[in-house]
Amino acid sequence: MIRRAAVLCLALLLPLVAAGQARAVGYRYWSFWERDGGTWTYATQGPSTARPADGAVQGFRFAVSEDSSSAQRPRGAADFAAICARTPAQDGHKRVALVIDFGTAADAPSGERPPAARTACARVPEDATTAEALAAVASPLRYDTNALLCAIAGYPGRGCGEQVSAKATPTAAPEPGKSSDGPSVGLIAAGAAVLTLAAAATWQSRRRHHHD
Repeated sequence: MIRRAAVLCLALLLPLVAAGQARAVGYRYWSFWERDGGTWTYATQGPSTARPADGAVQGFRFAVSEDSSSAQRPRGAADFAAICARTPAQDGHKRVALVIDFGTAADAPSGERPPAARTACARVPEDATTAEALAAVASPLRYDTNALLCAIAGYPGRGCGEQVSAKATPTAAPEPGKSSDGPSVGLIAAGAAVLTLAAAATWQSRRRHHHD
């Protein structure tokens, strides 16, 4: 009976472990953000179609993440008045403050090193897109055949949204309340239960054999 329970517990544990391993796969890419008050929000459209208003603050972050909910936000100051203080307004143009975070060494492709984060104020025509504002201050940009933004200011030099193992290239520690790529406390506890049940089954078998 005990041995059967141990086998059953192990059968239930393995799918959970497999699911945890599946969640460890992410993608290395430039995420696009918009500043809403004092908070970064993941953009709902790409930089080639977004048309920010004068005074907007937008950000880009290069990192490995599983999806938009786990994407890393741009770091550093994101204040329009400070970023565009030396760029005067001009008739027929708008100013867009850009925060460009090249990420960490852990997220960089093999053999590459991320540049230091930077901010820039792009003064562009009133109907310009975010991509046009970005090109004005952080060229060269690189896109793939599907118009996915692959590189800003030439970084990274290769690759574009490739799938990678989040375990092999870890990002910053997860925020409170978010799960990490490692095994959860529940999985560890379940594993301990399996070992305990297996040990009990072995002891029971030896005891029965001894009495026989």
